[in-house]
Order: sequence, then structure tokens, then C-alpha cells
Amino acid sequence: MNSPDATRAPARLVPVEQLNAISSLIAEGAVFEGSFSSRQDLGLKVDGLLQGDISFQSGGTVHVGATGVIESTTIEADHVLIEGKVRGTVIARKSLEITGTATLLGDALYDALLDIHPRARLRGKVEYRGEIEGHQLEQRPFGSN
Repeated sequence: MNSPDATRAPARLVPVEQLNAISSLIAEGAVFEGSFSSRQDLGLKVDGLLQGDISFQSGGTVHVGATGVIESTTIEADHVLIEGKVRGTVIARKSLEITGTATLLGDALYDALLDIHPRARLRGKVEYRGEIEGHQLEQRPFGSN
């Protein structure tokens, strides 16, 4: 089949169906101060400015658009796609993608899949939280040596 989608780049780590199902938006030019949380498997796209935490107890997709800025935050969700700027800690339980336009000033923790574009700007620690060689890693308080 020759469809227009056939000429697109390969799919991102964050499933397209998850990105298409995002129902909440902080639009470009908008400012949101406070925490965003949900117990449901919802999605949030940030094209404006968000100052606060984002937390999905289970499921969840967070997409920081190219014009999006998130400050003073901890982001926790199954899928996280960063194209804009994030200052804080990112915890991705299924997939974390940091694109070539992204800036992350903080730590990135992931449990399964990670993709960091060579042009992404990252200042912080990247930590895999899953099993390595069949052994669960010793769980230490974050930031301890």
C-alpha cells in the first residue's frame, strides 16, 4: 500500500495512538501554575508554560511540545515525549523520548525504553530503573552514591 504515511520517518518510541489520545492541552501562550495529576490513563500536551508537577499513578502520556516549557517539576507517566524545555525530574515507566529540539535540565529515570536524539541538550543524570542481567538493581535513595 502506498499511503502518505509510508513516506514518514519511523514511529517514535511513544506510541502514536497514545499521542493521538491526549485530551488535555496547555496551549502556547498559556501559563499554568500548580500540579496536574490523574489516576486514569490520560494524556497532557504542554505547548505553553507549566510550573508544577505532573503525575499519572498508572498509565499517562506527557508530550512537551516544541514551544512547551515545564519548570520546577517532577513528571511521572508511562510515556514521556520532550520536544521543548523541562527543568526537573522525569520518570517514564514505559518510554522516554528526548528529541533534537529538547532541553532537559534535570534527571531522567526510565524503566523500559529510552531514545535521546544526538542534538538534545541534557544536563543531569540518566538512570535505568529496571533489571540488568536478571538481577534487580539495589534500590538506593535517589541521589545517593
